[in-house]
Amino acid sequence: MAGIENILISEIITVSLTLFAVIDMLGSVPVLLSLKKKMGDINSVQTTFVSGILMLAFFFIGEPLLNLMGLDISSFAIAGSIVIFILGLEMILGVDFFKTESGEKSGNIVPVAFPLIAGSGTLTTIMSLKATYHAYNILISIFINLIVIFVILRSLKLIERALGPAGIIVVRKFFGVILLAIAIKIFKNNIGISF
Repeated sequence: MAGIENILISEIITVSLTLFAVIDMLGSVPVLLSLKKKMGDINSVQTTFVSGILMLAFFFIGEPLLNLMGLDISSFAIAGSIVIFILGLEMILGVDFFKTESGEKSGNIVPVAFPLIAGSGTLTTIMSLKATYHAYNILISIFINLIVIFVILRSLKLIERALGPAGIIVVRKFFGVILLAIAIKIFKNNIGISF
């Protein structure tokens, strides 16, 4: 484990792209814009920091922590899928399920940092990558993805201006359906029922 000889560019690229696909920040832009409209500006520093802490915590102590609480990864994934499903419903129906506490920016943590960014898919992917790739390469890849997350969160106003009000509505409805499908897939894969 010790030594920089274990740091491989090929592994970093592979793990970074895997995490990028699972986190899907570009696909989450409509959700983020919807949440931004409801709760005001998303604090990109706080959200990125909390997401990073969750990813690192899960990297180091994820499975033992879940076991300690008597939970398994499947239960964790199912809980995350329900939150993602509710977000999808919000986007399609235009109904607010997530209410932010007055005077607080709790929305930066739930649902943005978790489960949207560092959700069950991201956290379980990080744990499964440990079986194949070296820890240093996974940690570097997490850091690279956190930079991407921060840049996209910082660019939300620019993205919002580029899309315009009508574009945001269309994209939000489309990605709401995508989120519902992702939530159902996560739920189905972890509940052990084949439809």
